[in-house]
Amino acid sequence: MIWLSNSTLARLRDQLLETGGRPSSFGTSPEALAPQIQLEYAPLCEAMYLMMAADGEISGEERDVLRGALRNLSGSTLRTVDIEALLALAIRNVEAQGRDARLSAVAAELSQDRAKAEVAFVLAAAIAFADNAIADDENETLSSLAGAMGINEDRAEALLDEVERDLAAESRGT
Repeated sequence: MIWLSNSTLARLRDQLLETGGRPSSFGTSPEALAPQIQLEYAPLCEAMYLMMAADGEISGEERDVLRGALRNLSGSTLRTVDIEALLALAIRNVEAQGRDARLSAVAAELSQDRAKAEVAFVLAAAIAFADNAIADDENETLSSLAGAMGINEDRAEALLDEVERDLAAESRGT
């Protein structure tokens, strides 16, 4: 099982919460999303949604972390309506095909790009810790996602260590 450092995830979560906590507005349907936005961000959003839904409860903090992550990844070009449409697409996919099928499909797509798979893993970990605790279902989902994307325990811990170093350097202003 992958071990997650609470202090690292707390700092990442706090950073993403700050970015994702902007007021929300709705209006874009999944069908109205630009194809490039779907291609680039839909698998990442769905991986985070799978983590959000793992314990059966989706909190406001988890939604804020997801929004913050997608804003950071897009250099703040994704609008809230785009993010909500990506989330609606993820929900629709899981409802239509089931959680396990979508986890496999998303992992297969993300694993084609090693860097994107690793980003998805770290962001899923941040989602899992959004509410200050990682439920057993969330930990199992994170481990399943990592395994399906070809990220072993040693690499997972190395990724989280890198996040910890980056966050520590950022907090020191270096």
